[in-house]
Amino acid sequence: MNFHTRKWVKPEDLNPNNSLFGGSLLRWIDEEAVIYAIVQLENHRVVTKLISEINFISAPKQGDIIELGIEATHFGKSSLTMRCEVRNKLTREPVLKIDQLVFVNLGENGKPTPHGKTKITYVKDRLD
Repeated sequence: MNFHTRKWVKPEDLNPNNSLFGGSLLRWIDEEAVIYAIVQLENHRVVTKLISEINFISAPKQGDIIELGIEATHFGKSSLTMRCEVRNKLTREPVLKIDQLVFVNLGENGKPTPHGKTKITYVKDRLD
C-alpha cells in the first residue's frame, strides 16, 4: 500500500478529548479515496457508495503527522472498491483501518455507468 497524503493534526481537528476528531479523519479519507477513484476511472462523476466498518486503532494528538494509504482491491462493472489504512508518519503506529470503500462511476445522467477498467493504471502510462 502506498501512503501519499499526509495531514498535520491541528487544534481545529481535535475533539473534546484533545485527540483527532473521527469526523475530520473520515472527511480526509473520503476525499483521498474519491480522488483516487476519479484518477483510476478517468471520470470526475464518481460518488461514495459504501464505507465498511471503520476500525479506529489509536488516537492521534495535536502535532502528530498522519498519512493515508489507499489501495484498489476490486474493479466492478461500474464500481471501484478500495481499502484504507492510516498511520502515524513518524512512529508508524496504526491509526485506522477500513476494509472496503466502494465508489460508483456515474454517467452524465447521474446513473451508474460501466467504466471499462479492470486494473490499476497510472497517469504517466496513459500519456504518450
